[in-house]
Amino acid sequence: MAKTAGYLDFLKSRRSIRKYQGREVPVELIDRVLETARWAPSAHNAQPWRFFVIRKQELKRKLAGEMAACLKADLIQDGVPERTAEERVKASIDNFSLAPVLIVACIDKGRMDSYPDSFRQKAEEVMATQSLAAAIQNLLLSASAIGLGACWHCAPLFCPDVVRRAVSISDAWFPQALVTLGYPDEDPPAPPRLSLDEIRRIL
Repeated sequence: MAKTAGYLDFLKSRRSIRKYQGREVPVELIDRVLETARWAPSAHNAQPWRFFVIRKQELKRKLAGEMAACLKADLIQDGVPERTAEERVKASIDNFSLAPVLIVACIDKGRMDSYPDSFRQKAEEVMATQSLAAAIQNLLLSASAIGLGACWHCAPLFCPDVVRRAVSISDAWFPQALVTLGYPDEDPPAPPRLSLDEIRRIL
């Protein structure tokens, strides 16, 4: 029981980290978190995940800049004032380019089943997304367990072609998320959570 309580406390202690120390993250630690990601459950045990690890500063800045340009275009189209758009774009570039490691999490559609009808095909795509999400959750938890910080960003969903081009990713792989990784340089408070009564229905 004590071990279970400790694990539950650990789950509650994990935080999304957005500020990192400048220290380089050893490849061995990156591999440790990815090793736990690959042991996540997946639909049909298809394991449709692919992870692209970016450590080179020039590539991080290239990806961050091209994604930011896409973000700015969307913000301007949405009627966001130019100055506000510029501030958000700068924050986005800093967020991704200053993280020691970026991990682009993708779905390999070739690992999933194919169907002739759109309804079942859509369900298969959702299962692939759920499977990758489980792998990312493992990654986030294991990063926290070994003293690293991480944050899950869904920005690639809004500009998948930009991400593919910047990182030279095959069209067969669909970028779903970007995970920043490094040694934490902040200790944020726990975010608010819905109560158990708000999310649970016993039938």
